[in-house]
Amino acid sequence: MSYYFAKTVSGKSLEDMISRVTSALVDQGFGILTEIDVRETLKKKLNEEFRDYRILGACNPQLAHQALLAEDKIGTMLPCNVIIQAAESGNFEVAAVDPVASMQAVGNPKLEGLANAVRDKLKAVIDSL
Repeated sequence: MSYYFAKTVSGKSLEDMISRVTSALVDQGFGILTEIDVRETLKKKLNEEFRDYRILGACNPQLAHQALLAEDKIGTMLPCNVIIQAAESGNFEVAAVDPVASMQAVGNPKLEGLANAVRDKLKAVIDSL
């Protein structure tokens, strides 16, 4: 089982892709809690050049609340990360964590249905791009 699912898409710019992905996440009930600019961070901290690479920390509040009620340490695995990175030929790859794969490590049967619901929503985001 893979720990993510991904799709390569064309876009005008990284900012355009972030907007498109954010909109698709909102359509599925997610908000963005964090945004990490990996390229900028690596330049600042290590003086290293890196491709455009953003990590969006997405959260569906209702499903996150249910998960926290079922497993009090699940916050160590939240939010759901979605990445947008530059790919070949001016395209972008968008990838999301597969919550079903990550929840297997927890071993709490109460999380299975929630993980499947989150997976379905994140797959819908990726598929819509």
